Amino acid sequence: MLPTITLIGLPTDQHSSFLRGPALAPAAIRAALASSHGNSASERGTEIGLDFLLDDRGDIGLQEDVGDDDRIRAAVAACSGPVIALGGDHAISFPVVETLAARHGAFDILHFDAHPDLYDELDGDRRSHASPFARIMEGGHAQRLVQVGIRTLNRHCREQAARFGVEIIEARHLHDGWRPKFERPLYVSIDLDALDPAFAPGVSHHEPGGMSVRQIINILLDLDVPIIGGDVVEMNPTRDINGMTAVVAAKLVKELAAAIAANMQR
Repeated sequence: MLPTITLIGLPTDQHSSFLRGPALAPAAIRAALASSHGNSASERGTEIGLDFLLDDRGDIGLQEDVGDDDRIRAAVAACSGPVIALGGDHAISFPVVETLAARHGAFDILHFDAHPDLYDELDGDRRSHASPFARIMEGGHAQRLVQVGIRTLNRHCREQAARFGVEIIEARHLHDGWRPKFERPLYVSIDLDALDPAFAPGVSHHEPGGMSVRQIINILLDLDVPIIGGDVVEMNPTRDINGMTAVVAAKLVKELAAAIAANMQR
């Protein structure tokens, strides 16, 4: 039986700051995944449909009200194996991780982002897309949080990182040969603004000086622990150019799924 990774869309941006638009991303990412411009092969040499399956459950019926976290928890809980969530803004990571931690116990998180998303609150919203990892760490859902590509680290978030023991590899210190080492099961969260805007213009918060697509894929290729799930978030189709960011997001979904499948027997 082929390894199966469940794909769920979480079309919400109710906790976004600055711009709305990420709620439109799941449909755009799916269209890029299905497009005949490419094929089903991953860079590991494995292929969707031949070596592993993507079980697309479609978009969850979110209503942008206080019940959405429970709807997300229920959708994740209904998935028996690894899950990749398509955001949506980064606020979705909290209920996804919370639900998986209830099943597996606390695990490690590898988080790619321009922003640490550790705010205690932003504009009065403790569920802001700038706050999911504060909620995750407060809840004890992660043993270890490693953040890569950060380049907007203000004083408050530095204090929060110290409070929670977060390991931060800022973009200015990242070199191509850097690889994280993990010993526990892993969750991978990919915020597309981790990438330099030259590679991913279709995001709400353009932050120059970011990672390349190649850097993220190479890190995914070298992961060697069980991966229980992940997310790809913060694409904003209203800012995309020629569908370029959607194609990048779809590529990262495929490579993340291939990494999950390759490590499922460990």
